[in-house]
Amino acid sequence: MNIVVCVKQIPDPAAPQSFDASNNLNRAGKLILDEADTYGVEMALQLVDKAGGGEVTVVSMGSGADVAGLRNALAMGATKAVIVSDESLRGSDALSTAKVLAAVIARQPFDLVLAATESSDGYTGTTPVQLAELLGLPSITFAKAVSIEGTTLKVSRQTEAGYDEVTAPLPALVTVTAGVVEPRYASFKGIMAAKSKPLEVLSVSDLGLDGQVGAVGAREAIVAVETAETRQAGEKYVDEGDGAQKVVAFLEAIKVL
Repeated sequence: MNIVVCVKQIPDPAAPQSFDASNNLNRAGKLILDEADTYGVEMALQLVDKAGGGEVTVVSMGSGADVAGLRNALAMGATKAVIVSDESLRGSDALSTAKVLAAVIARQPFDLVLAATESSDGYTGTTPVQLAELLGLPSITFAKAVSIEGTTLKVSRQTEAGYDEVTAPLPALVTVTAGVVEPRYASFKGIMAAKSKPLEVLSVSDLGLDGQVGAVGAREAIVAVETAETRQAGEKYVDEGDGAQKVVAFLEAIKVL
């Protein structure tokens, strides 16, 4: 069982965030593995264990200068990691990201691709399904439980009303929700082992995507970033026997009544 997990290194949410001149998130500081991706890594490790063997490969796109987040995935138990790091990737939109990840994943055989439903620093939620389309795979989103029987994938897909039982042939792509499993902590042994595990750094040229990704290939761009308005204090009424009338008058003023 060979499983690929798409992961992302993001700026530490505990640190102050800023934007560069192009309205892109400043990623010059410490980078960590997106917590949303730890569920996919853990799910992959459990599925490989149940299958009796195989490999878990984590694939990412971003800066190769700081790979602490990828090393964390390797310390959890992933077999190897691949990151595409190239200055020309700046300004990539979700589709460009999907193209890069698809090019990496297609280089070797695989049985399953796992991803978070969305990244914690982007929240588009579109990259996984775009990736599935580019790879020609069936996709199942918002999985709360995943199992494999032979060449058939079985997923409990979370919905507003409960969950659906969905099946698909392998290979396939699945996005997992937070809480689908409990991610393990990296042990000291795992941390030490991660230092010697393969971590390949690729460029856009290595994938044959020159001129197709990054700002030049993006179909959307961030034109402005504005601070969200702070919530104003509400108006306080002191009930002096006319509280009900004041409430009714307020609701009429905002056209609720």
